[in-house]
Amino acid sequence: MKEVAMSQNYRGPAILVIDDEERIRTGCQKVLRQEGFEVETADSGEAGLKMIEEKSYDIILLDLMMPSLSGFDVLSRVKALHPDSVIIVISGYATVEYSIEAMKKGAFDFIPKPFMPDQLRVLVTKAIEYTRALKDIANEKSRMRVLIDHLSDGVLAVDAQKSVVLANPAFLKMSGFSGEDAVGRGLEELSAGSVVDALVDSALAMPEDQFEESSEEFVRGGEEGVPQSYLSASCVPFRDRAGRNVGAITVLHDITARKKMEQIKSDFVSMVSHEVRSPLNSVLAQLHVITDGLAGEVTPKQMEILGRASEKIKSLLSLSTELLDLARIESGLMSVEKERVNPVEILEDLAAFHEPAAREKSIGLELAPLPELPSLVVNRRNLEEVLSNLIVNAIKYTPEGGRVVVSASLEDKFLKFEVGDTGIGISPEDQERVFAPFYRIKNEKTRYIIGTGLGLAIVKSIVEAHGGFVRLQSLPDQGSTFSLHFPLPES
Repeated sequence: MKEVAMSQNYRGPAILVIDDEERIRTGCQKVLRQEGFEVETADSGEAGLKMIEEKSYDIILLDLMMPSLSGFDVLSRVKALHPDSVIIVISGYATVEYSIEAMKKGAFDFIPKPFMPDQLRVLVTKAIEYTRALKDIANEKSRMRVLIDHLSDGVLAVDAQKSVVLANPAFLKMSGFSGEDAVGRGLEELSAGSVVDALVDSALAMPEDQFEESSEEFVRGGEEGVPQSYLSASCVPFRDRAGRNVGAITVLHDITARKKMEQIKSDFVSMVSHEVRSPLNSVLAQLHVITDGLAGEVTPKQMEILGRASEKIKSLLSLSTELLDLARIESGLMSVEKERVNPVEILEDLAAFHEPAAREKSIGLELAPLPELPSLVVNRRNLEEVLSNLIVNAIKYTPEGGRVVVSASLEDKFLKFEVGDTGIGISPEDQERVFAPFYRIKNEKTRYIIGTGLGLAIVKSIVEAHGGFVRLQSLPDQGSTFSLHFPLPES
């Protein structure tokens, strides 16, 4: 026999009381209905199971000791059918140990007979709060899963044994996995590649006092019938509250389109630059023949015009050279041959080389007293190029009678080069853009200064390619100071 609530006006969670004692069923139903809950009852384990198979209940009050079908059997069946249902065990004082055993098997709590109405209310209230928390967690997990599944980037989560916990469709597509379900499989079954495998290994082995993101770019496909793609993988360890590594999270970005665009741009710049350089050098050589008088006498007026033409051609040659340098840097083809160099020797040579140009403009070029500096492991030509670029700019943008100071010092784990001037300075809004390719400051003070707008972009790219960074301090009409930070060699 079963007793079913008839009223449809109850609110709150659905509660089922399963007990073979009528007074327990009636008492629980009365107390809980007074609280406004929907309460149904069953007088046996069999009757309760039949109701549970037809409907899901939020909270189940379950007597352990019932004839025919025990509460333990009902508990196992409920957990199989409705794992989110919260079960409160009802037991006699003599069966408290069974209640504890039931909690080990998934029961939420227990209440011993006989119990007072207030005890029941308190316990059911706790159960309600628990069910709400479970629903909130489930809803949040559902929203998060929908979000992750719709990301264009691939997301992978593995446990400490490198078994897949989560892999969204984008990751499975990028890795080439075609199975039905990736969850529970080993990482090697996803064919994610050796790069991802190595990043996960590194994240799982990371010490507890260290937390870093590991990144790597790699190429997939390219074989017959498989299109080539460029991917960027980033991986971090996932840790529990104690700080132990319990897994790793990997994100894959498809950078194929960006790589192809970079290659197209690089090829185009290289082609244009090469096609321009040869005819310009030829024209410049012919102009020199004329200005040297080898083709006949040249009047002063003609010499003036030819001189201006030569300067313009030299500017175009400089632009094509800088375009080629920038294309090589952006395509990763910049020379990486490094050697151990003496920074003091380089600074002294550069100061001596640029001193005549500064003196011609009545500008004082000063090499500040240098402390004892360690050697650097860099590309020598690249280092000379960036320092020369800054010195030339400082002379170019400093009015006559000004001063340019070149210095170097140690700062943390970097060797810092500084080129400061007393020139026209740079406004705050322009400081954010001066390192962008082709950007030039345009105002009354710079309108007659010739430049390509590529020099500082090349400086920044070269320094960053060596693992360093660039800083700028400047105020309008008070000068500028560029700082280049190169990492010191480990040994």
